Amino acid sequence: MIGDITGYMDVAQMTLYAFWLFFLLLVLYLHRENKREGYPLETDDYRRVKVVGFPGLPDPHSYKMLHGADDIVRPGTDRPEYELKAKRITPHYSDPFHPTGDPLVDGVGPAAWAIRPDFPDLTFEGEPKVVPMRVATDFKVAHQDPDPRGKAVLGLDNEVAATVTDLWVDRSEPQVRYLEIEVRENGKRALVPLTLSRIRSDGTVKVHCLRAAQFANMPTLSNPDQITLQEEDRVCAYVGGGTLYGTRERTEPLL
Repeated sequence: MIGDITGYMDVAQMTLYAFWLFFLLLVLYLHRENKREGYPLETDDYRRVKVVGFPGLPDPHSYKMLHGADDIVRPGTDRPEYELKAKRITPHYSDPFHPTGDPLVDGVGPAAWAIRPDFPDLTFEGEPKVVPMRVATDFKVAHQDPDPRGKAVLGLDNEVAATVTDLWVDRSEPQVRYLEIEVRENGKRALVPLTLSRIRSDGTVKVHCLRAAQFANMPTLSNPDQITLQEEDRVCAYVGGGTLYGTRERTEPLL
């Protein structure tokens, strides 16, 4: 017959086999590329076994960063080492970990943060993307919305924890990202993600994640007019982690 290569194989059959082979190689390639970050995995027992699996790690590749920032090599050798301030409830390896100190400060569980570059996220023009309104003077609060500046910030216990001093906006995606606050207990300036707070009609702010006393240990910024990627992760981790660690009752089982 037309198209036969042998008595039992034709062009259509070979095309199907070629597609299967291509798809298998594609899956292996994508799975290998997926191991550029986070691998090799390390067990947390005394053996410290490194797990890579099949296929192995891809060859290192250098990624050029925008605006002249340092290039990133992945997979790289800059794996951070830090102390895990938590321990297992029992010696069994399958049991969960429990914080040994203040989990919001130590970055444990839902309050954990990633190791990110310690420089600000930038706009296409190379300017810091997230800045306070005192810097981005072309932004303003719409007259239909309540302005929380100068208003009180309440914790989940309805105690006054701080006062809003400014709003931080995203220049690339015009919207408010953070509320800048002055903590009543120690006077430090800190940020609260807008998505983890609620602005009432009178302008006061309610943060359901943290108790008023927990605002005193919030992370601060190295520069009062900009925030780095690392600082953003720590700010969001601290406030968001209070969803579990805000009260002792939240860490206990429901039943």
